Amino acid sequence: MSLISSFLGFRVFLFMFLLVWVTKGQNVNLFRQTEQLGRRKFFNVMDYGAVEGGVTDNSQAFLKAWKDACQWKGRAKVLIPRGIFKLFPVVFSGPCNGPIAFLIMGTLRASTDPSTFNSENWINFRYLEQLTLAGGGTLDGQGSLVWPHNNCNNGPCMALPISLSFYFVTNATVAHLRSYNSKMAHIKVYGCNKMDFTKLRLSAPGDSPNTDGIKIGNSYRIRISRSVISTGDDCIAILAGSREIHISKIFCGPGHGISIGSLGGYGNENDVEGVYVKDSGLKGTTNGLRIKTWAKSHPLKVSKIIYDNIVMTDVMNPIIIDQNYCPNPPCNQQVTSNVQISGVTYNNIRGTSSSKEAVILKCSRTSPCKNIVMNNIKLSLNGTGGFASSYCENAVGVSYDTQNPRPCI
Repeated sequence: MSLISSFLGFRVFLFMFLLVWVTKGQNVNLFRQTEQLGRRKFFNVMDYGAVEGGVTDNSQAFLKAWKDACQWKGRAKVLIPRGIFKLFPVVFSGPCNGPIAFLIMGTLRASTDPSTFNSENWINFRYLEQLTLAGGGTLDGQGSLVWPHNNCNNGPCMALPISLSFYFVTNATVAHLRSYNSKMAHIKVYGCNKMDFTKLRLSAPGDSPNTDGIKIGNSYRIRISRSVISTGDDCIAILAGSREIHISKIFCGPGHGISIGSLGGYGNENDVEGVYVKDSGLKGTTNGLRIKTWAKSHPLKVSKIIYDNIVMTDVMNPIIIDQNYCPNPPCNQQVTSNVQISGVTYNNIRGTSSSKEAVILKCSRTSPCKNIVMNNIKLSLNGTGGFASSYCENAVGVSYDTQNPRPCI
């Protein structure tokens, strides 16, 4: 009996020893993995063969640095130091093994050779989580040398690259960067969730073609704040499928204003819901707060739009809903838009208009605008010519408090 008890005791002891040994190994591995996930490592593009000076293409060096950083199981930081770095179109793709930062301290200069325009994007980030793009650096799109190829009014035109684009990126911050003279748009956001853009300066001449500041489509909870956008097209364009877009403390001008649309041009578009623009200013723009839909359009809904505390300075069309959008006439004015606009609030909009009609609500005959609220509107005509006026067509809503010009709803 004692021999059996001793044997059983030995088996229990051996089992407990092996259990402790295995668990200890797992804990050590887990500790090492946790320690590595918290470690920060810089990946300087100069260590991968990048050449400063603005003459040599550095796309391969940047991609090598990105590849190593993306594989790092910690907090990786790709560093572009001070200097001028020429860069052909490049895609920085994930997913990565941990949070990753792309720090631009110098100037990235785009190519002007049309043979390198093999993509609609110049610098593209895609399929990433926990991305930070910052550093205080500059993107030089060199658009002035190729804008003559971007005149689409005379027929088919060359597809020029967007300076900076994000596809399917989640939980990201873009801050402290400058982009100037983009070939097309400065920034494009598509299929992204929970991105913050702050302290940006985007600039191109007022007559530069199609140089939108920030274009957003099919994205959720995008916040743009504390930025200056001066360009040749929409300062911010909110396209189909955008939800919970928050814009605050933006200065826009020159440009075409802050726009929702154009919408309804394609059959597979998604609704726009929840756009909030506040505490911002526009100066010398060709439109102010604009919602635009194609006259011949597919069914779509635009709802829960709030504009609050906006200052206009010499702005043409400060408040405009245009459901007969036609950038290249002639267009068929007999068709009506199938985009339903509802729940739009204009609160505390003030300043000067360069057009006599300061408020234009030109809505669809078949889908009239509903639940439009005008509260405390103070827009005066800049210069001579009398007083500012308003024009409404197929718009239903209410007006409160001060109304200048005289309300049409």
